[in-house]
Amino acid sequence: MKPPSTQTVIGIREPGGPEVLRPEIRPVPLPGAGQVLVRVHAAGVNRPDVAQRQGHYPPPPGASDIPGLEIAGEVVAVGESVAAPAPGSRVTALVTGGGYAEYCLADAELALPIPDGLDFVAAAAVPETFFTVWSNVFDRGALRPGETLLVHGGTSGIGTTAIQLGKAFGARVLTTAGSAEKCAACRQLGADVAVNYRDEDFVAAVKTATGGRGADVILDMVGGSYIPRNYQAAAQDGRIVQIAFLQGSKVEIDFMRLMLKRLTHTGATLRSRPVSEKAPIARALREYVWPLLAAGRCLPVIHATFPLAEAAQAHALMESSAHIGKIVLRVAG
Repeated sequence: MKPPSTQTVIGIREPGGPEVLRPEIRPVPLPGAGQVLVRVHAAGVNRPDVAQRQGHYPPPPGASDIPGLEIAGEVVAVGESVAAPAPGSRVTALVTGGGYAEYCLADAELALPIPDGLDFVAAAAVPETFFTVWSNVFDRGALRPGETLLVHGGTSGIGTTAIQLGKAFGARVLTTAGSAEKCAACRQLGADVAVNYRDEDFVAAVKTATGGRGADVILDMVGGSYIPRNYQAAAQDGRIVQIAFLQGSKVEIDFMRLMLKRLTHTGATLRSRPVSEKAPIARALREYVWPLLAAGRCLPVIHATFPLAEAAQAHALMESSAHIGKIVLRVAG
């Protein structure tokens, strides 16, 4: 099907609250070399979208200013030198922007076939979190079978993914969450221990759960006061991987514990990295994780869906932190 010349997208009128998101009419982009044009059926909503809307996370040079970092849909056109995916293919893709739209460009190497058994909504909830977790927990964090993984924010999209992948690859998983209901949800996903951080000290809970040893890998998107506490909760030779700073990125800390425990504290962003660095992650996911998705052993948790025009309501829900799992926009179909 030939795409139209114009489309409806969700633009950001100015930095601000959810109300600054509004529908706009824009041209449908044409795929360049190495790109595919996808008719979007669903698009995931993520914390970086909220940060971009607030003016804290501008798109990298050359990326669309339309929010949205993950999509699922059908390929309708391909650019030069693209052999696959072909037009008509059902794909889910990690994108640098442009997802809140009826049509979106994606790099062909980052547009993966939708795993068997997943519909477009579920498929749209996969790329951002699964790319992030694989890259940070298994690549940078080097999690190995039999080790202990501590996941902060266990009911976030990242958290629900990390719990499931950690268990699937043989780790013992501990997590933090903000209510008894959320802790129960984490345990249902496979977490061995879920700590309500409002009522318990997660450092003490981790020490108790590990017989005083601590966690081998810690995945943290909180930052702030969690940073020195992560050093306390980490095992000897532990690896702490920072992926966000919900409590802020500036903190006073004594690094002596890092030296004495031989800790590694690393971190990374995903959006600004070139395709050449993201493509190996995509290949690893297709080899090791796609079979788990197809078998139903590891699936995105969908909390709510909204029509594209209600992106502001989706952002308001995201900011409330009342959700468990992913929020997805329904675009077509």
